[in-house]
Amino acid sequence: GDLILRSYDLALALRESEVTVVGGFHAPMEKECLTFLLRGRAPIVVCPARSIEGMRVPTDWRTPLAEGRLLVLSAFSERQQRPTGELAALRNELVAALADEVLVIHAAPGGDVERRCRTALARGKPLLALESPANRHLITLGARVVSPESFQRTETTGNDRTTGGSASS
Repeated sequence: GDLILRSYDLALALRESEVTVVGGFHAPMEKECLTFLLRGRAPIVVCPARSIEGMRVPTDWRTPLAEGRLLVLSAFSERQQRPTGELAALRNELVAALADEVLVIHAAPGGDVERRCRTALARGKPLLALESPANRHLITLGARVVSPESFQRTETTGNDRTTGGSASS
């Protein structure tokens, strides 16, 4: 529960930052966060776990696309029209490769997202996590604790970085 509230705060902070946010935005919580991000000024890269050939552009994506703030990127051929677990795993690899740092809202201990966190750390990617008892295992792995305030833009410094991640396990 605490991570859901912190996720909303984080999305609100990111939407007004200059941090590029990369993600699949597939899980319900990720979709909610994308809704907040689309209303702001932060650059966004949406990576669906399927081809983008013939994909309908959601109405709320049109303005950010026209402003050049939204990029929809897929590594999948037009034959791959439906997301699958396998495609989602490959998409998550793409997101991690694009990101300067990987933000994980939650990863179940011993689960697939935690395994991907270990891989990201092994590849030298900084791992970020929100402070929560549910994330102690990520912090033990080497995740740096971040707060929504760490993404807020200040007058003297911008946040010229690319953060990719996963909001669910």
